Formats: sequence, structure tokens, C-alpha cells
Amino acid sequence: MADKKTSPSAADWQRIRLFAMDVDGVLTDGTVRICSDGTETKVFSILDGMGLVRLAQAGIATAWISGRPSEATTRRARELKIPHLVQGRVDKLSALGELAARLRLRPEECAYMGDDDIDAAAIAWAGVGIAPPEAMPAATNAAHYLTARPAGRGAVREVCEHILAARRSAERENTAKAASAAAATSATPVDHA
Repeated sequence: MADKKTSPSAADWQRIRLFAMDVDGVLTDGTVRICSDGTETKVFSILDGMGLVRLAQAGIATAWISGRPSEATTRRARELKIPHLVQGRVDKLSALGELAARLRLRPEECAYMGDDDIDAAAIAWAGVGIAPPEAMPAATNAAHYLTARPAGRGAVREVCEHILAARRSAERENTAKAASAAAATSATPVDHA
């Protein structure tokens, strides 16, 4: 469901070159299981993973920015080949801004998804700021888009699909324009005088 303030347009989604996100409460349902031996487990959605792989195949950079370090997060990021993993940073805005600067991206080329107060500034800064439906009010109030799917159950995939659909649409438009221009050029009468 789109936020009623400013739902992102197709052009907004087309501009995205970096999709950055929080981990707990975005890629997971926010639950962290600590076993008696101190090990930690998290549940990640395969749907979200496939969406992130497809973004990478389309040339869209991805980043995970988490306020807490976690070996489970590191392992999943490695498995999905997430190129930018930032852990232990509660100032999400500065982490996102530094990454965008390093990648030479403007805010409107970045999407950020988060679920808590510490994500709100990064959500507001990004060209497309996103929150899952069960996010805290600061995050949902800052967001341009609220996902229909819940965190850890396809919310990230939903965003990936918006980005990919916008990119496919832009590619179809460019192909149609090129074909139209080529047809117009070949249809121009030649004067043989």
C-alpha cells in the first residue's frame, strides 16, 4: 500500500541505482533468537533473497546497514553477495550518505528501507524511502512508500519488483523510441533529382 503523502512515481523507481536497507525488522521479522550457547539465529526470506539477486543482475547496487553486528547477517550477506555490508552503525543516515558519496550517487538515486526510529532520517533522505507496514511511527511517517508485504516475508522483494518493473518499462520505452526513430529515418523520401 502506498503512503498517501507522496507515492513514488515510475520515474522515481527508475532512478534508483542503490537499494540500501536495515536488516532486523526489514529482511527479518525483527526476531533474534539467542541460543543457550550464545549463538544467534535469524530467519531470512528466500523471496527477498531472489529479489536482491535479480537487482544485482540488473546492475543495481545493494547495501545492508545494521545497527548491530551479527554473524548470521554476515553469513546471509556473503551468501547473497551483497556488496555493501555495514554493521554496528546506528546513525543510518551518515552510513547511507557515506556510501552514496563513495558510489557517486545523489539521494534521488537511492532507496532506503527501515523500520525504526534510527532509520527515519535515512528513509526521509533517500529518493524513495520505504517502511514495512509494522514499522514504528517515525519510520512510517518518513516513508514515501509502505510495503503491502510484511518484513521478513517478501517486503524487500516487493521493493525489488518495483525497481525492476520500472527499469523494464524504461527499457521498453527506449527501444520503442529507437525503433520509431529508425522507421522515420528509413521512411524519409529520397530526392533523386
